[in-house]
Amino acid sequence: MPNKVCLVGSGNWGSAIARIIGENTKNLPETFERDINMWVFEEQVEGRKLTEIINSEHENVKYLPGYKLPENIIAVPDLLEAVRDADILIFCVPHQFLGRMLVSIKQQGLKEGAMAVSLIKGIDFDENGVVLVSDLIRKGLDIDCSVLMGANVANEVAAGDFCESTLGCADLRHGALLRELFNAPTFRVDVALDPHGVEMCGALKNVVALGAGFCDGLKYGGNTKAAIIRIGLSEMKKFCFKYFDGVKEDTFFESCGIADLITTCFGGRNRKCAEAFVTQKTTWEELEKTMLNGQMLQGTLTSKEVFGILKEHNAIDQFPLFTAIYRIAFEGAEPATITKLEYAQ
Repeated sequence: MPNKVCLVGSGNWGSAIARIIGENTKNLPETFERDINMWVFEEQVEGRKLTEIINSEHENVKYLPGYKLPENIIAVPDLLEAVRDADILIFCVPHQFLGRMLVSIKQQGLKEGAMAVSLIKGIDFDENGVVLVSDLIRKGLDIDCSVLMGANVANEVAAGDFCESTLGCADLRHGALLRELFNAPTFRVDVALDPHGVEMCGALKNVVALGAGFCDGLKYGGNTKAAIIRIGLSEMKKFCFKYFDGVKEDTFFESCGIADLITTCFGGRNRKCAEAFVTQKTTWEELEKTMLNGQMLQGTLTSKEVFGILKEHNAIDQFPLFTAIYRIAFEGAEPATITKLEYAQ
């Protein structure tokens, strides 16, 4: 039986990935059902429902304007209707909204053998330490969850610019199936048996990108920005090895690692908003409203969570860049302190 796919989320990145998977399900009828339900948070755009616009004009005019979606992408405003009978659930929503969604989906029930994929870049923490988004999905739905992360600026993916992405999974059979769903001539997917490492790279690079944006806002040159990126990669690795068992060093040299870090530090929304934070001297909330159409910035959320973890474990001095970025973003520290890092001896 072909696998039924559901995409939970329809923002900038969700809509870009919908263009790829929509074409793949059409071209692989023995493997996937043709139509894909895409859950859309219903909102009004110039007096019309966003779902109606997507289903009639096949374009997400709010979050991915200018790019057509395949006609087999069906916008559904009701979450439980969207996920009903799905074999593969792709999650692409802000992670702070995920908890209550999982409760609703679990109460409705899932097909036997269903699996999930997280495209969500963020982490959380509780009294026991770091909590990954994929772990929330695994525990919340009692199903396997892989992750897809990489150097993937949404508009460039939508435009068909060649790029790579990393599929982190624990089950090679799931990895092979999901690679068929996501892989495309301009979107090359490699499978890594390191879901935790892949996911942590996807979350932490957004924090480093804030630092790169602060550099740009201060008009620092390439030398300084390169130093921040290098220090950032070093702290990413240190954080992963400190708080997770089994993370593989090779993962940091996949698309989800150094490639995603470079792309995000030069072209992503976190960098862009961090630059504006310095030059405009405004709030993150205002930048989200004016620059992101109200979508939430993942780098600032993750920076808060990372700092909370470091504080809880008395490890602030071991991560001077992550600490400086947090203090610039939330405690009023001068942006220039990004270059005045002090390392614990």
